[in-house]
Amino acid sequence: MTVIAQPELKSLCVFCGSSSGVEPAFRDSASRLGASMAGRGISLVYGGGHIGLMGALAEAVIEGGGRVVGVIPEHLMRMEVAYLEIHELIVVDSMHTRKRRMFDAADGFVVLPGGLGTMDEAFEILTWKQLRLHNKPVVVVNQNGYWDDWVRLVENIVTQGFAHPEITRLFTVVDDVDQVIDAARDELSLSSGAESQLF
Repeated sequence: MTVIAQPELKSLCVFCGSSSGVEPAFRDSASRLGASMAGRGISLVYGGGHIGLMGALAEAVIEGGGRVVGVIPEHLMRMEVAYLEIHELIVVDSMHTRKRRMFDAADGFVVLPGGLGTMDEAFEILTWKQLRLHNKPVVVVNQNGYWDDWVRLVENIVTQGFAHPEITRLFTVVDDVDQVIDAARDELSLSSGAESQLF
């Protein structure tokens, strides 16, 4: 009898704001996610900054004894206050290279509240998944309803005939960071051993 090994979730790439936002719950959720990842032995891959939700997240992972890998373009070293004390800080030449390096280093992706940069990173990863360039889990954290309009946008894209209804299976939406790791592991388990049949 052949036993097929299940893929392990060893690292998560988290997309989130370089600001903290107006709701204290957003920063708290980033810190709680970082603590949870460290406690469950999951490394953080992120944008390399030391401000906003990015900073809170990375600090929590480090404080919990976890590993942090940051990827930051050289031109953002000052703007996003590069976190020099993390385990590995990779300085790259462009935003495109940053996204590729983060993708290569991660077993899955998490989207916390953020701005246009967070949306850009998330939608590119989802587009790659739609095109079957990967089948890694993507978990969107709809903390305090922050991404309600995202969900409605995707529904409208489908309703207006610009995408197949199955695109909603490209990502999982959760209401709180406490659900992230289990949701990512569930997605990883479902996708293992078989090519995605989405399209």
